[in-house]
Amino acid sequence: MLPESIIFDIDGTLWDSVALVAESWNLALESMGLPGSCSEQSIRPLFGKTMEQIAQALMPELPKEERETKMERFMEYENVYLAANPCRVFYPGIAETMEVLAKHHRLFIVSNCQQGYIEICMDKGGFRHCIRDHACFGDTKTCKGETIRTIMTRNAVTEAVYVGDTQGDLEAAQVAGIPFIWASYGFGQPETWDDRIDTFSDLLSR
Repeated sequence: MLPESIIFDIDGTLWDSVALVAESWNLALESMGLPGSCSEQSIRPLFGKTMEQIAQALMPELPKEERETKMERFMEYENVYLAANPCRVFYPGIAETMEVLAKHHRLFIVSNCQQGYIEICMDKGGFRHCIRDHACFGDTKTCKGETIRTIMTRNAVTEAVYVGDTQGDLEAAQVAGIPFIWASYGFGQPETWDDRIDTFSDLLSR
């Protein structure tokens, strides 16, 4: 049985925006006079990491401050591009399942993304009204596990589960001290999990 509160990851759990993000990052590179060298395949392994980790992986040769400045440009282009795109990249049954879950549970989102990304996802998916609160790395500048704790403290959550798809999501749930439900259709293969769903709507039978 699902607990009173459910906290969701985004990428690999609610949608797969990798191809769109690659397109937006190429636009950012071109705006800086650089070749658009990002592809869906090359950036997919970076999803789920913090912006600082992504910047380090993409631009290891640059000083930290310069990496961060360029990464901010990437995030700005990404938000604008996604906001203007239909974003038909959601996994099946997301909005419908959210509607049903919200009748009996408090729903939250925690992601390692930049500010604005969660709002775009909720609006494009049509389920913003189902989500009680959300937080991201761009808000807290802390690891995902600590950001989950922030959401739980802010909303007086005492019993929750984290739904995600990667080893990083498992580790975040462990840091937060809550069970982890693995979305097996997503991007990763965690070492272990407390429960597993093969489609998002499987949550309705838990």
